[in-house]
Amino acid sequence: MKLVFVHGAGESSLSFYYQLRHFRNSKGIDLPGHPNGEPCTSIEGYVEWVRGFIAARRYKDVVLCGHSMGGAIAQLYALLYPEELKGIVLIGTGARLRVHPKYLKECENGLSDLGQWIETRRANYSRIEPDIQQALLRKAAEVGPAVKLNDFLCCDKFDILNRVQEIRLPTQVVCGSEDVMTFVKYTDYLADRIQGSQKVILDGATHYVQLEKYGEVNETIERFLARLR
Repeated sequence: MKLVFVHGAGESSLSFYYQLRHFRNSKGIDLPGHPNGEPCTSIEGYVEWVRGFIAARRYKDVVLCGHSMGGAIAQLYALLYPEELKGIVLIGTGARLRVHPKYLKECENGLSDLGQWIETRRANYSRIEPDIQQALLRKAAEVGPAVKLNDFLCCDKFDILNRVQEIRLPTQVVCGSEDVMTFVKYTDYLADRIQGSQKVILDGATHYVQLEKYGEVNETIERFLARLR
């Protein structure tokens, strides 16, 4: 099996730092524009780009693991091309990803005040170990607020609430108990509607659960992969 990680809005493969270290044969994708190239303007566009990335490398038995926007990409991929995937892992995501206006405004303000925007990012990463936090901040500055805003607008349009039950692939859903961007109820909705899916809620973790509680997240993914084998 090939475990492929897809990051969230305005992020990069660095958001799966601990998973990529743990799962040696895995692959972390940097979506276009993050920071190289031009970002896609819809979740559908990102799905097609990821599909091309996987096809070009001839990966087989792919397990797609997505965080936040990456989870939206994984869900839509599972709906459109289920025969190309072995399973999906959804972390801190939902079947609809409406974005609070304050997050959009932060990105808009960041276009003229990058320093303040980076400080906002620092607050979001506050529970992550300091060395990784600094690396994430450097990468955030490279990607920039314009791409983050673009991705948030993609997320804001994403809505498969009435289709998510059509996903028939093995699915693992993970969320932090203190996630205020993709609430626990989003994870409950996914787990309740995707047949045979399993969910894990990790106490004390925020939206970046895979970086904060990486040991527990890695164990959860390990158990999921063992089921698939």
